[in-house]
Amino acid sequence: MRDNKLAAFGGGTIIGMLGGMIGLGGAEFRLPLLIGAFRFGALEAVILNKAMSLVVVATALPFRARSVPLIEVAAQWPVILNLLAGSLLGAWFGAGWATRLKSGTLYRIIAILLIVIAVVLVFGHDPSSAGSPLLQGVPLLVAGALAGFCIGVVASLLGVAGGELLIPTLVLLFGADIKLAGSLSLAVSLPTMLVGFARYSRDQSFTVLGRNREFVLVMALGSILGTFLGGQLLGLVSSSLLLPVLALILVVSAFKVWQHR
Repeated sequence: MRDNKLAAFGGGTIIGMLGGMIGLGGAEFRLPLLIGAFRFGALEAVILNKAMSLVVVATALPFRARSVPLIEVAAQWPVILNLLAGSLLGAWFGAGWATRLKSGTLYRIIAILLIVIAVVLVFGHDPSSAGSPLLQGVPLLVAGALAGFCIGVVASLLGVAGGELLIPTLVLLFGADIKLAGSLSLAVSLPTMLVGFARYSRDQSFTVLGRNREFVLVMALGSILGTFLGGQLLGLVSSSLLLPVLALILVVSAFKVWQHR
């Protein structure tokens, strides 16, 4: 399967499309595919997923510039810095923990986090919940940094951008508009992922990227295409139907990942 470029491109496209329909890069769905269909080890799959997620996130922000101007994103720099204060540290620690964990333990952690994300998808994406920040002043800064740290850890352990956790945090904690939250999450995700990526580069498992260069490129291109197509299809399928279906996919994937040794 790893040598089948059509399978890599098609898988990346379908996963990217699923994520694009709800404003994500699809990395949380790509990870089980890398482990299940393409038979990569847990840590190898996480590193490959992070590399492809970086490409998708880097291209997604300009893709959204028409509906959410970059100047609006830049105007929210205090929020971005608040989350980054925790997420950069969390990304470094998360990547370090992942490289030291036994394979079986990492599979278990990945499975549990996939279920957590499934729950967040169903209960944490409510566009009507935007409004005023949940807290004010120092408590908000502390809560933002702590939330950022936890998200950074999860993003590194799964090799994802973290948008599925960042978007609800931005909406519920900071009172951001759902559309703006999608772009802000990308602005936080990119440096967070770069830090995690830098930490992974110190581990010998990082050589998986060199051994699978073509696979990474082909699947990343498919993911970008899928994310773009998913964005165009946004609104054609009701979120009330789509989110539970995607959450179910994650739960099934978590069960299969849990069974790996």
